[in-house]
Amino acid sequence: MLFITVAIILVSLAAAELPSSFYEAMVTMKNQDILCVKNYEAGASLSEAYTDFEYLNKDTEVKSQSIQNNTGSAALEARMNSEVIGNAQLVWQSFIPYVDDKGRHTMLSRTEENLTGVFSIERFIQLSSNSTFGLLGPEWLPCS
Repeated sequence: MLFITVAIILVSLAAAELPSSFYEAMVTMKNQDILCVKNYEAGASLSEAYTDFEYLNKDTEVKSQSIQNNTGSAALEARMNSEVIGNAQLVWQSFIPYVDDKGRHTMLSRTEENLTGVFSIERFIQLSSNSTFGLLGPEWLPCS
């Protein structure tokens, strides 16, 4: 008898009408996929943001390395491959790892890329405290 009662309750809940505010929220919901990574030792940060998209096929690999035992270098590297219908914003910046007398990091460079429409993205970004490749490394096609 208990089983029949539980079954009747579950069927009635499944058939219940959801409030109209639920449907309104589902229609007005905006898609977003945001990634932000900072490496203070390397003096680097990057942000990858996709908003209001209809389609997103994203493959992002990020590696971050800190200085170990005062040897080597700190680095932040990212490989991004995406196919998008919507909006994208890619931002990366480098800054001095040490704070100034006001407690801030001085920015050295900043790049911002804003895209809208149907597009694909293929980027390799390396920000490090020296110029050697180490974590992901670039993918170069050999000359024939």
